[in-house]
This record gives sequence, structure tokens and C-alpha cells, in this order.
Amino acid sequence: MVLESSRGALAGRELERPRPAAGEVLIAVRACAVCRTDLHLVDGDLEPRGLPRVPGHEIVGDVVERGPGAERFAVGERIGVGWLSSVCGRCASCTSGRENLRAAARFTGYDTDGGFAEFVRVDERFAFALPENYDSLHAAPLLCAGAIGYRALRAAGDPERLGLWGFGAAAHLVLQLARHEGRRVFAFTRPGDRAAQALARSLGAEWAGSSLELAPSELDAALLFAPVGELVPRALAQVARGGTVVCAGIHMSDIPSFPYSLLWGERVLRSIANLTRRDGEEFLALAARVPLRVEPVPYALAVANVALDDLRAGRIAGAAVLLP
Repeated sequence: MVLESSRGALAGRELERPRPAAGEVLIAVRACAVCRTDLHLVDGDLEPRGLPRVPGHEIVGDVVERGPGAERFAVGERIGVGWLSSVCGRCASCTSGRENLRAAARFTGYDTDGGFAEFVRVDERFAFALPENYDSLHAAPLLCAGAIGYRALRAAGDPERLGLWGFGAAAHLVLQLARHEGRRVFAFTRPGDRAAQALARSLGAEWAGSSLELAPSELDAALLFAPVGELVPRALAQVARGGTVVCAGIHMSDIPSFPYSLLWGERVLRSIANLTRRDGEEFLALAARVPLRVEPVPYALAVANVALDDLRAGRIAGAAVLLP
């Protein structure tokens, strides 16, 4: 499924099967989750980096071919692929453990063709071994939604009372991590989204309600997965002094002006930019131990546009996953 023009629907196309170059492996895709970043690309919120482009960066598949020098994974092994597809490894960002901030980093499904396809080729250094206790359908959302939730949670410090705004693929996983660590969780959904609120409560949220409501308790931290700038001052207003608001998406609408009093009191407002490979490895190791209840909503690859429409409209409680 190919994006051929900015702000256009994906088109089904027959493309030549990729051949892995040196250090790369070719993967037969079993499943690819749909990330809100894919939606931002299709909707033109993110400027495309080369068209036509095959989106998709939460990929699970089997290695079917190895390029010259690729020895990390065996043919037939099931592996995962996430958002980061290559970095230089030499700059100050890379050598200080912040490869996610490398200005010229390249990303799967954005700079290179991704997993909305039957085959994808990837640099084996940026692929992951997967926990055996998740089948492919349930493992795919771990590779970005789960990992970005993990990074966002760590960026929030050590909150006892955690608010989650935008209850979808990432939030339904990070909620379980937070509960596993003994934190109290309050989930904020789109107004009237009873399905998402019920899912949040079933996963251990102490309270679930509309993003327009106030939680019954002051919060120590808030994670914003919804790309809605007006939620930032709403979250700041509910965070205690010394608390943190983390904006976890790659794109967000403009944040409206708000009084300094909402930020005062040593509150912190910060963003999350991409992921490092270490984030992915740490999170997947944790997911193998917890384990997490993943709520996938499967779609055939050919109806990827339907999955994107459902995500855009907020009709998915959990994570959309495309199956070739």
C-alpha cells in the first residue's frame, strides 16, 4: 500500500520484491501495526521525504533472505522492526546515547519503505529479537506504541499519580506498565468514547473520563499521546508543583497561549522525539516479563485506508494491525 502524493489515500500496487543490500535482511511481513505517525504522513501533517513511499514501522516478519555480511539473524527467524532505520553512529548525539536526536537520522516508512507490504528490507542493526510469548498480531504494536509509551513513562520521572491523555495504542500499553510498577493511573479519552474508557478501567485505570473533565485527584505527571495542543494547558492545570507533562507524539497542533501560573511551581513541559534502539530492547525485555495485554484490531493489508480512517475518527480502542 503506497502513498503516492501528499494528503492522499494509499494505493494498492504491485512492486518488485526488494533485494537486501550489505548488512540488510529481507523480511516477509506477518503483521504491521498502524501508528498515528502513519496517519500524520498520509494527512500531510508531516512533509513526505520522497514519494512514492510505503508507510509502516511496527513490523513483525520472518527473515527470508540475508544480504552480504548480514549474520545477526538466521533465515526463518521472526524479528521486529521499529521507527528508527539508520543513524551515523559517529556524531555527538549518537555517541552520547541520544541517537534518537540525530538530525539526519532515517526512519522506517518515512525515509525508507516500510511494512504496509508483503516484504520489507531493513538494516539488521536496527531490528529486534521478539519475546516468544506474543504472536505476530500482538507483537506488532509493541514496536512503536509500546516502546514510545515506555520512553514517555521514563521521561515522567517517578510519578505516583499518572494521567494519560489520548487513550489508544500507546496509552493502553503504558497504563499496564504503570500499574505493574504500582502507580495510580487516570485515563482521559475523546468525549463520549465509552469503549476506550471501559478498556482503560479493565486494564487497571483508577478513573477514566473525557479529556474535558478533571481527574478526581491532582496528578504528579501527565503523558499526552493525543496530537491536540489545547490539551497541554489542560494537563498542566492538573499537575502538581514539580510535576511533568510529556508530549509523546511526533506531531501536535499548535499549543494555545496559557498563563505562566500553569507552568510555575517547577512544573516541566517536555517532548519525546523518536526512540533509541536501547529503548526498544529494554521495553521488549520488560514486555516479556510482565506480560502485557495487547488489544489489536486486525485489518487486511488491502484495506489499510479503512484502518487509517478508523484511527482518524477515534473508532479504535487498542491498536490497528495490518495483516498481509
